[in-house]
Amino acid sequence: MAAGRKRSCNDTLLGTKMSAEIKRCGGRSAGCGVAHEPAAAAAAAAAAPGEDACRAGGGRQVEPCRELAEAGRRGTKSNLAWCVYREGERDSWLLGCAARRRGGAGAGPALSTASRLGPDDNMLDIFRGLKSFVKISHIHIDSPVFRLHYSITVMILVAFSLIVTTRQYVGNPIDCIHTKDIPEDVLNTFCWIHSTYTIKSAFHKKVGVDVPHKGIDNSRGSQEDRKSYMYYQWVCFCLFFQAILFYTPRWLWKNWEGGKIHALIMDLDVGICSEVEKKQKKKLLLDYLWDNLRYHNWWAYRYYLCELLSLVNVVGQMFLMNRFFDGAFLTFGIDVLTFMESDQEDRWDPMIYIFPRMTKCTFHKYGVSGEIEKLDAVCILPLNVVNEKIYVFLWFWFLLLAFLTTLSLLFRVLIIMSPRIRVYLLRFRFRMVRRDAVDAIVVRSRMGDWFLLYMLGQNVDCLIFRDVMHELADRLKRSPVMLPDA
Repeated sequence: MAAGRKRSCNDTLLGTKMSAEIKRCGGRSAGCGVAHEPAAAAAAAAAAPGEDACRAGGGRQVEPCRELAEAGRRGTKSNLAWCVYREGERDSWLLGCAARRRGGAGAGPALSTASRLGPDDNMLDIFRGLKSFVKISHIHIDSPVFRLHYSITVMILVAFSLIVTTRQYVGNPIDCIHTKDIPEDVLNTFCWIHSTYTIKSAFHKKVGVDVPHKGIDNSRGSQEDRKSYMYYQWVCFCLFFQAILFYTPRWLWKNWEGGKIHALIMDLDVGICSEVEKKQKKKLLLDYLWDNLRYHNWWAYRYYLCELLSLVNVVGQMFLMNRFFDGAFLTFGIDVLTFMESDQEDRWDPMIYIFPRMTKCTFHKYGVSGEIEKLDAVCILPLNVVNEKIYVFLWFWFLLLAFLTTLSLLFRVLIIMSPRIRVYLLRFRFRMVRRDAVDAIVVRSRMGDWFLLYMLGQNVDCLIFRDVMHELADRLKRSPVMLPDA
């Protein structure tokens, strides 16, 4: 009888449906505990953490887990009951209640299957993966503007690429109005692969009077008035390629930096440590700075080169997308703003011109007697509704990035040319350091040393950094050698 009840409880805990499992686990938790008392009960005193975890679930108490924990207190320490929680949720909620036997022959771990997530949760999980892809370390080895390029921008571009890919390959990216002579899938696939076109002059005609839709009109055999659209199947790949280009300067700097900042801070970013350990680490950092005081210029210049590459990349991508959209992207954002401010009767939508919703497609086939027949079709491109919003945002975002990066590079030029600005920056950024110490360090060191100290000051605890700067300044004052500035 006891064996039967024991097996029933284990089968219940291994069930795949969480609702049924919790009910059955809650209904028999005490019984299972009694059945296991002679050998190994459902949980032990160690089950209390499981109960605490249940209580920490954002105010949502789950009776089955609590009953199982109570049953564990009456048993031995061979089993453990706990609750499995879903990570990343603000209000933790119960996915399952499980019991694991730690003793006995043939015993093994048993964990209930998590409740199945819906399609919306699966989609959100895909975008949550972007967070780890561009995870920013707590150790900063670059400037905030530089981080905008390889973190925020890369995440945006990859997210847009996933959105377009989902819309492009899940569902119909194109739907063409066709005759019964051609199968629907054949015409749609043909027009998607071989591109579609619009009539340029039809964009300026009145819809419903002169033309049925913007860009749709009789071509009258004229090839010069046609505008072909061959880009839309390449948008998702282009966005992903742009993300790679934005991450390239970061990849270069990460390799050139070589983990120097991480190695030098030696966990000194947290000032809570023993005085002996703190004193030893400060001495190691000070000795490195003193021994290598003239050898950081090239290291700093390589970082400035990466910032320059970031500017070249964002400006180059504006021209790349202008080429991608047949010369219509450079003024795209300005045209959109002009369109929004124009009178509704006279305005002309530039987004429809670059990303048309309705296009034309020509399909040729053999007729009954062997003659070539020309079939005209009108196609709907619902994907362009998404594409136009993406590239309007990217136009303004790239413009902002180019502006901020240009200001950052001009600032770098001033830092290289003027030691006095370096002094002001150190004084302004690290107010706990004495002014005479800052003056002594900047005067007797080089630009690369200043850059290294500035990066260290952003990562090391402020009190520890103050002590290191003061001791370094004292050493420089006692040194008879004047290091040339560069």
